[in-house]
Amino acid sequence: MSRSTLSLSAALLAFAATVANAQPDPADPTPLVDKHYAYPSGIPYQVDYNTAAIRGPQIGYNICNGTTQNQDSLCQTSMVNHIDDFCLWAPPKPNSTIGDTEGEEVAWCTKQHGTRLIPDGALTGVQYIKTPNYIQIVGFIDQTKINMAAGDYGGELDPHGADLRGNPLGGLMYSNAFPSNNGNNASYQQVIDWTNFMGGDGFCIKVCDPAGTNQQALCQNIYDRLGCAYNAPNNAQNNVFEVCEGDDMTPVGVYTSNGVTMTYTQPPESAGAITSVPYTAVVPSSSNCVTYQSAELFSGLPAPTGASGSASAGATGSAKPSTSGTKSGGASSPTGSSNGAQAMGVSAVSGLVGVVFAMAFLS
Repeated sequence: MSRSTLSLSAALLAFAATVANAQPDPADPTPLVDKHYAYPSGIPYQVDYNTAAIRGPQIGYNICNGTTQNQDSLCQTSMVNHIDDFCLWAPPKPNSTIGDTEGEEVAWCTKQHGTRLIPDGALTGVQYIKTPNYIQIVGFIDQTKINMAAGDYGGELDPHGADLRGNPLGGLMYSNAFPSNNGNNASYQQVIDWTNFMGGDGFCIKVCDPAGTNQQALCQNIYDRLGCAYNAPNNAQNNVFEVCEGDDMTPVGVYTSNGVTMTYTQPPESAGAITSVPYTAVVPSSSNCVTYQSAELFSGLPAPTGASGSASAGATGSAKPSTSGTKSGGASSPTGSSNGAQAMGVSAVSGLVGVVFAMAFLS
């Protein structure tokens, strides 16, 4: 994976904010994390529709079904279930950056959920880890096929944001994979705590069990400048598709030094680029890994079309819904595989909303 820096505009830097200093929008003061909807009957057309809100209203919709299943879809309800059934947040229009569109991202999925589909061949390596308290999916992707600009190191999407309305605005997340769902794969639970980093031709997404332990710490969003290596430590490899069981990670920012438990605080954007982090994230142990071929997992996906990789390159999404093996290792250590795989666990720091790999800054 190439490591080039992302140039951030002064306007983006001025918008920098984290959950720690977030303030609700007076026009929509209820945080997204406090908006709970049963699937599918309780979901409104739009979770966030107030035209008087500072960032404007939600651009898409949350009722997603067969009538919105196309490559122009503006569905903003996402599913994360298994290695062959998950969604990522990405822009609705071609050649976009995450920094410019974080409030507008739409769901791109590997199966039909009333959303856009990730085009065939875009995913080139995926690792799915199920731990006692969360699901984590990390992988490699040709991001131009899901409307991200080439070379964009992207950033974090999450259910908070500077105004607590989420990025994307009104974005909902559901899963059928947790024990608290009693193994009912036909039923979906709303996931409140989640994080999704996109950029640099890679991604990581982590969703915490609503009935699990320590969800807010395991899926927190206050370390958006540290990227996947710290927020989702992993041993994902390009050209490898695998499912593993794993241990929970140590919450981001928590580490031990000379026998003392310490907490690292991410500096504000105004302090400039992060040039050092006092610890290296450790990849939790994993076991019972099973590998697959891509063709086994992802069938029926559309062929990419045009420079954007979207099947409808200039689409604005006008469609409306109808109401009817054991492993362990450091975050930056290669796995030593001989199949040409490339390790995903590269230490990372980010800009305002961007994921910029640490090698660009750390000396």
